[in-house]
Formats: sequence, C-alpha cells, structure tokens
Amino acid sequence: MNLSYRFVVITALFVTALLTANIVGVKFASFGSINLPAAVILFPLSYIIGDVLTEVYGYRRARRVIWLAFFCNLVFVVFAWLGQILPPAPLWEWQQAYESILGYTPRLLVASFLGYFVGEFTNSFILARMKVLTRGRWLWTRTITSTIVGQGLDTAIFLTGAFVGQPFFTPVTILYHWMAKVAIETVATPFTYAAVSYLKRKESLDTYDTRTNFNPFLIRE
Repeated sequence: MNLSYRFVVITALFVTALLTANIVGVKFASFGSINLPAAVILFPLSYIIGDVLTEVYGYRRARRVIWLAFFCNLVFVVFAWLGQILPPAPLWEWQQAYESILGYTPRLLVASFLGYFVGEFTNSFILARMKVLTRGRWLWTRTITSTIVGQGLDTAIFLTGAFVGQPFFTPVTILYHWMAKVAIETVATPFTYAAVSYLKRKESLDTYDTRTNFNPFLIRE
C-alpha cells in the first residue's frame, strides 16, 4: 500500500500531540480541588489518533508510527538537553526557567517513555483484536475499551514513576487523571467515528489484523 498524504498528516498529528503533551505535562493545573498535569487535555488526542490509525490502517502501520513518535520524542529530548547545557549569554536571564520546563530529569524521562510504550501498544493491540472479534462492528466499544486499559497503564506508570514522593501526588491523582482521559475519549467518540468513516471511504481501506504478529518490536514486518 502506498502512503497517502492523509496517512502522513495523521502521523504528523500523532507525533505533534506526543511532543506537545510532554512539554505542557510538566505543569500541574488546578481543577477545583483536583490537581492534574496540564497534559491531561492533550494526551487523549494521541490515543484518538492511535485508534484511527489502527482501525483504518491496521496494527502494523500503527506500530511503525508509535515507534516513529518515540524516536522523534527522543531527538527532541536530546536537543533540549544540549540547549540546556550550552552556557547562557550574559544578557539572557531565563536559564532557570528553561531548565524548569525543558530540563528533563532521568526519572521523568524513564517514566514518560515507559508509560508511552506500554500504553500505546496496549491500546493498539486491544483495538485490533477487538475489531476482529466484533467483525468490525461497534467501533465505540473498541475505542473506549482500549483507552480504558491503555490510558490506565500509561497514567499509572508515568505518574507513579515521575511524581511519587512529591507533596502534590497521591494515588487519587492517578484515578482522576485516568478518568479525565477516558471521559475526553468518550466525548470525542463522534469525531473518531467521523474520522474513521472519512478515511475508510477515501483510502478504500479497512484493515483487519487476522494474521498480524503483535510483537511491538517487530518494526520491519
């Protein structure tokens, strides 16, 4: 299958959503009495796009996009770190602010990468398997179920690894964050339906992963 411009656009949106979420995720926002990372408003977008990728193009294509986003994020982190260690100009007074936003600690990086890896591949795997089992019916059951499990794992791994021990972090934070992500995904279901319907029609494609090897490390299949 030749790559269409639509696939390229979706891939670019997926990568952009991940990179942006990792930047804004360093801020904790207050929603009344609940404190959540600001990325809670953006991370669901990457899962919605991931759902669309798997539903239309299949797990194998989604797997490549997930790895591409992973390496793009790694490149961003490396160059953000290089920018941090460069000696600041005498008239530039924002070195501390730069380090606060882009100065990723090893702990935060490991938590972010591990949460992303486990969550995204779990999301894509569940959706692909459920599509075969349901014979392509009831898309909403696949998108919501895969999000509940994938986002649950991602949220628990990332928040625990990155923030456990911090005064603003409690186990309830994980629950609220996870519930917010699932709620956003549920509300966005009509948009997911519209995007999937449009792409299937324009691409003349509706992939079923009946003989797919779901090994997440098998990039070249």
